[in-house]
Amino acid sequence: QRKTLKELVRKVASVIDIPFTVGGGVKSLEDARNILLNGADKVGINTGAIKNPIVITELMELFGRQCVVVAIDAKRNYDIQNDKNLFSENGKKFWFEVFIFGGKQGTGIDVIEWAKKADELGAGEILLTSIDKDGTKDGYDILLTREIVNSVSIPVIASGGCGKPDDMVDVFKESNADAVLAASIFHYQIHGVNGVKMHLKEKKNSCKIINNTL
Repeated sequence: QRKTLKELVRKVASVIDIPFTVGGGVKSLEDARNILLNGADKVGINTGAIKNPIVITELMELFGRQCVVVAIDAKRNYDIQNDKNLFSENGKKFWFEVFIFGGKQGTGIDVIEWAKKADELGAGEILLTSIDKDGTKDGYDILLTREIVNSVSIPVIASGGCGKPDDMVDVFKESNADAVLAASIFHYQIHGVNGVKMHLKEKKNSCKIINNTL
């Protein structure tokens, strides 16, 4: 529930010439307006959208669909409920639950159904983070990403688990994601952005790379 600092957004906008998305604590049109008017190209909303879904439509109508990114944090839930979209992996059944407040609180909401609703309400794209994979550097959650991509009509950004460029290749190839997010491999200089882009080009993948989020 901390407010995104307008001054920080303004300073970032003044030193880069590429599009950037700002999220964190966005709950209202006023929050989004402050972000966009201070130089951000898109606004990301997660918990605020779960608490008040109509804000997605309000943002879309006021700023345009292209400005609205709905971030979704998802985690496997092995407490089987028949009204959920069920999957099976290693002999275990589960469904994907939406989490809020930075992945700290479960909602009981099925991620497939929430992604569809966000699409219908006016989201321009979905930033999909797998809590199960986040920080593991063991590759993206291809099953989760593929299911969301197949369920919506808007671009999906895969996030969580990237440890090497070939992880990106795999998620593009196996899930048809529109873009990928990576953080630690760039932050700790394990790989450079240009090198990763060249690797993907060699693998003949046309894609966008997002270096974390602000």
